[in-house]
Amino acid sequence: MLNRLNQILQRIMPFIAPTSVIIGVLYADFFIHFDNWVIWIFAFMTFAGSLSLNFVALYRVVAHPLSIVIALVILHVLMPLWAFLIGSITFSNDHLTVIGFVLAMIIPTGITSFIWVSMNKGNVALTLSVILIDTILSPFIVPLSLSLFIGASVDLEVWSMMKGLFIMIVIPSILGMILHEMTRGEIHEKWSPRLAPFSKMALALVIMINSSEVADYLLDIDFHLVKVAVTMFFVAASGYYLAWILGKWLKRENQDVISLTFSSGMRNISAGAVIAVQYFPGPVAVPVVVGMLFQQVLASLYSKFLHKRK
Repeated sequence: MLNRLNQILQRIMPFIAPTSVIIGVLYADFFIHFDNWVIWIFAFMTFAGSLSLNFVALYRVVAHPLSIVIALVILHVLMPLWAFLIGSITFSNDHLTVIGFVLAMIIPTGITSFIWVSMNKGNVALTLSVILIDTILSPFIVPLSLSLFIGASVDLEVWSMMKGLFIMIVIPSILGMILHEMTRGEIHEKWSPRLAPFSKMALALVIMINSSEVADYLLDIDFHLVKVAVTMFFVAASGYYLAWILGKWLKRENQDVISLTFSSGMRNISAGAVIAVQYFPGPVAVPVVVGMLFQQVLASLYSKFLHKRK
């Protein structure tokens, strides 16, 4: 029954993601009370995905770090430059909106990329490594990148970010790998299929909760917002495609290409929205918040794209 439910959820993921955003925005007053749950829901999703991972696979990724380097270059060099170029062309007289596009592309990779890589049978070890390294480096990379692009100085709450990282990624990943080793992979064969549908439902709940936190920015629709949305969709979609093209061009294995596509295309939009709201004028936050609308939708579309290409 759970396997059948998982197959149904996987087929309708392109609809679950945008529907969850809409529900989160429309019922923001309800879902916003559960914002403290997100970190623990993420921990569950990471644990469920880590049951397929062992320490040998993780060591192989770290010992051959080219794919990690590719992901970091796309995340923090190529995409910020692309966002700055497209933003400057589209909004030449709106400096704050251009800053928003750049900010949306220099924030660290999205933790939910782990779920999409697991669903598409990508390199889970590579994805976890990119998330860990990029999140650890982000307190240094994000302020430096903002300073280089727009001359902005931003102070991030380093300890808070690290604490969340350990709870959401490090601890459940290590626990999952230890159980995999102790049971010689039996726990993965037995429990991964059972937990898979709950991971997808948990992802939908996370999207609803995160959307409720930025509902105020998405309810006032005008031409400027539509223009920002179209541009943001194009920029974000380019990130996935660029990662896929580079992975193929550099002759990475298919599992690595899948991981690169999602790790390089997704962003920690929640963290970006917090930075935008706390340290910049309102218009800067709009592209970042709008990016939340498309991130899971684009992940769903590229999931189908990768499946067809494979």
